[in-house]
Amino acid sequence: MIVQQLRWAAGEKLGGLTSLVDIDPQWLLVFAAPAWFADRNLFATLRQRFPAARLSGCSTAGEITRSGVSDGSCTITAVHWPAGPPTTAIAELASLDDSLAAGMRLGRQLGAPSAVVVFTPGVDINASALVEGLVATLPPTTPIVGGLAGDGGAFRQTFTLSDQGVSSRAIVAVGLPPGITVGRGSFGGWKPFGPAHKVTRSQGNILFELDGEPALAVYKRQLGEHANGLPLTGLMFPFEMLTSDHAQTGLIRTMHRLDESNGSLVLAGDIDRRGYLRLMHASTDALVDGAATAAEAAMVGNADCSSLALLISCIGRKLVMAERVDEEVTAAVSILGAAVVTGFYSYGEISSTATNSACQLHNQTMTITCIRESP
Repeated sequence: MIVQQLRWAAGEKLGGLTSLVDIDPQWLLVFAAPAWFADRNLFATLRQRFPAARLSGCSTAGEITRSGVSDGSCTITAVHWPAGPPTTAIAELASLDDSLAAGMRLGRQLGAPSAVVVFTPGVDINASALVEGLVATLPPTTPIVGGLAGDGGAFRQTFTLSDQGVSSRAIVAVGLPPGITVGRGSFGGWKPFGPAHKVTRSQGNILFELDGEPALAVYKRQLGEHANGLPLTGLMFPFEMLTSDHAQTGLIRTMHRLDESNGSLVLAGDIDRRGYLRLMHASTDALVDGAATAAEAAMVGNADCSSLALLISCIGRKLVMAERVDEEVTAAVSILGAAVVTGFYSYGEISSTATNSACQLHNQTMTITCIRESP
């Protein structure tokens, strides 16, 4: 397995791709600010210079490399496997209600890969339903990882990249070839505060009522002065999902949108209609420790420069850490050895957790995937 990477800062022009071309890559992984994807030159250049490579990636709310976190940049990571090219699957998302079926369409296209890496639009999608569809159609033990695209925190239009081009509605999944080992780690670092609220009315990922009141009114009351900054400050105060008997599920749900007209909150994924929700908050130190824990769980053998580490962290973590955001990447990199590091800040993370091997949608986590050739 050979891995090469190039990065361009905001304002630079895409070029100088020779070092990537030289390894004859079968897979290109692209993470960049939305402006790069809005420029038609990106896809045209990649398709011309790498006609046989599988293309995947998405727009971000911040780009991650070994050197830290960037905004406005573009990172391209090229991978060559002796086992041959990966498989790709693409599903156009017709509507929010199409999320489950879109996941099933992807799974049927992929067959039985060694692992799946998936990138989805970051808005107007029920990502937990998408994951459910993938899990239902892939072999039971298939590792599934990935994330939701971002657009710098605007939550208006995100982009994904596939062999068919750049799209704001396409979901792209990459099935890794045989002979590849994947290690996964996912951890948050958030702590609950305040009372648990009973979900009294919800539909899918739309939360209408808590404790018999409009959900938005309850949310604003508990946030206090932070409610003045909604919807952006909602990323700093996600919900912890609890079961009907108040047991922890290990899942966090972030608010993506609010609707003043009916007092509802649109969350990133499905809500247990019989369960409870409790607000959470975090400190920078706790989030940094969580990133290190995720890296430790993801390690497979001794990572070297022929390994790829994919780091996907939530935009809410970035907002909390502010100017200290590089610290969570530094903490992870210190554990990941010499692996080539790429990734992005997302609107949702897809992975299993240390306590639950099943793949699920997560919010507010750092998820790390280590990819290398099997021994």
